[in-house]
Amino acid sequence: MVIFSILTAALAPGLSLLTYLYLRDKYEAEPIHMVLKVFLIGIFLVVPIMVLQRGVEIWLGEGNFVMAFIQSSGVEEFIKWFVLFHLLYNHTEFDEPYDGILYAGALSLGFATTENLLYSIFMPADFGAMLLRALLPVSGHMLFGVIMGYYLGRAKFSASRSKKKMFLLLSLTVPLILHGLYDWIIVTREHDWIFAIVPFMLLLWVFGLSKMKSAHIKSPFRYVRPKDEINL
Repeated sequence: MVIFSILTAALAPGLSLLTYLYLRDKYEAEPIHMVLKVFLIGIFLVVPIMVLQRGVEIWLGEGNFVMAFIQSSGVEEFIKWFVLFHLLYNHTEFDEPYDGILYAGALSLGFATTENLLYSIFMPADFGAMLLRALLPVSGHMLFGVIMGYYLGRAKFSASRSKKKMFLLLSLTVPLILHGLYDWIIVTREHDWIFAIVPFMLLLWVFGLSKMKSAHIKSPFRYVRPKDEINL
């Protein structure tokens, strides 16, 4: 019974956040099998990412900067970006800006859910610790994915070639930097990290939610009402 409770606590945050992202797709709902497929791809990315991270650790050592910006955020965000760009960027189902957010969020949550599950198995924790992980690393991964997906959507639906390149660059660098800052706070403030990470996460949520709203406004399937035209 205890094992079942721990596993449920490990899986529930990722699945709940995935449901939240899916239900926020207002105008042209994506096929649920596609979303789940991307979620599963995120699960399978855990092993190659862990192997690469171990290689980076052996090659570059265990310094705080290396751990935060290269071993953790650098490897994870680049692999996620690479998979999204090559498997989904030109997919026919990617037909509005919010789709980038949904698919990138699903991929990130697949990875984060497996990471959370492994943590619960190999580092048994109580309910409070699992709740903290749901509020911080799991939701953090989702928000990094949201930001990555937003800029991928901007790149795909921009008419200008130069803007496409700019947004593609932002889709990798912005989540990588934010993820790196998150890890930097954790590894450099051993005793009082919670006082820095809470405001950081609040700002990250505000930023992520603003990108979701912006993506919806830019949807070609959106019915534009007169009072909304001023926001375009």
